[in-house]
Amino acid sequence: MSKKLIILGGGESGVGAAMLAQRQGYEVFVSDGGQLKEQYRQELQQKGIAFEEGGHSGDRILDADEVMKSPGIPEKNEWVKKIRAKGIPVISEIELAYRYKGNSKIVGITGSNGKTTTTAMTYHICKHGGLDCALVGNIGYSFARQVAEDPKKWYVAEISSFQLDDIHTFRPDVAVLTNITEDHLDRYEYKFVNYIHSKFRIVMNQTREDYFIYCADDPVIKQYISQYSTNTNPLPFTMQQEPNKGGFIKNGQMSIDTGSEKLQMSIYDFALKGIHNQYNTMAAGIASATVGIRKQKIREAIQSFEALEHRMEYVSTVRGVEFINDSKATNVNSTWYALESMEKPVILILGGVDKGNDYSLIRDLVKDKVKAIVCMGTDNRKIHEAFQNDVSLMVNTAGAQEAVKAAFHFSNKGDVVLLSPACASFDLFKNYEDRGQQFKDAVKDL
Repeated sequence: MSKKLIILGGGESGVGAAMLAQRQGYEVFVSDGGQLKEQYRQELQQKGIAFEEGGHSGDRILDADEVMKSPGIPEKNEWVKKIRAKGIPVISEIELAYRYKGNSKIVGITGSNGKTTTTAMTYHICKHGGLDCALVGNIGYSFARQVAEDPKKWYVAEISSFQLDDIHTFRPDVAVLTNITEDHLDRYEYKFVNYIHSKFRIVMNQTREDYFIYCADDPVIKQYISQYSTNTNPLPFTMQQEPNKGGFIKNGQMSIDTGSEKLQMSIYDFALKGIHNQYNTMAAGIASATVGIRKQKIREAIQSFEALEHRMEYVSTVRGVEFINDSKATNVNSTWYALESMEKPVILILGGVDKGNDYSLIRDLVKDKVKAIVCMGTDNRKIHEAFQNDVSLMVNTAGAQEAVKAAFHFSNKGDVVLLSPACASFDLFKNYEDRGQQFKDAVKDL
């Protein structure tokens, strides 16, 4: 008798998991409390996969042998509580994909900030080096869809803490942890330690055959690493010391040594600028070296990598004012990195759905670099309270068009308008991509 798998959530990860599960002989049912995107509805219909939208059929869900929960659904959801109470096993999409990946291998990348850039760069280097690989996870296709439709020898996966929460056997051959800062605390009972534990789950099943690449300069990783990484080969990256294995930057030179080849490269040849991108580049360089990419190929790919959309993306210069789209900065730390790399006076566009933000983290940088703040969110009180003594010009706006006009009005030639909201986007926009796109459209209309 085939196993009944219920999939909660019909987005990219849910539909990808449904396709893989159907292929593996499960009896699959997709249940989404909201409305499905047209493309996902059509895919499920074409494959003959049963689904419902706009609500959940309780009896059917609670009759499951196993439930795959999409990463966006929190533990406090009433159906998740009922499923847990009944003792039905809950897995994440990456756990399902892992089960059926065959002999393929995985580079799994997580972290509060920098994971998207690091994942994209690692994939870029591996592809340039001739590896048969796919970019999956939070970026690109879901891991399960890729395994179902176009399996590869290697998967370079961007993995969120939510995806790690429901793994059981998932084990990346190479795990990367970029950093850990306070984020998504609303999903972790507002306890930072719960979120830290979640991030370290990436090494939970690793063995002596695997690699763990991590930032040795990150205070949280430093504090907790001895509790978690006991079974794997550690490869730290750092700017504060010179480890024998791993990577470091000293006097403008990056050195990488994973035991096979040694690579040296000037940071002035990196395509991406800013200290945070030097860390991301080290992590991607080490990960690529562990999977056997030759040093010359790594060097070439680091020089040719292009920045990602919505992540410190240069949009345009209008009458001497530069516009930068960093819509992917959905937490305060991301905005800290953005401000840290700024060298011109900044008009900062902030705001959105606050996930328990502590704005004191960026206060010194705001004092130092920001001449005006444009708030773009439905509730901006916290931003005003945080910076009222540091920035004399602060204004509320109701959307991207208005925010861009106000920022341009406050700017002079030689300034930079930076969209780096430090918040989620769900109050005024569909997602951070929509927010970034509306910002770019508004800049073009100036």
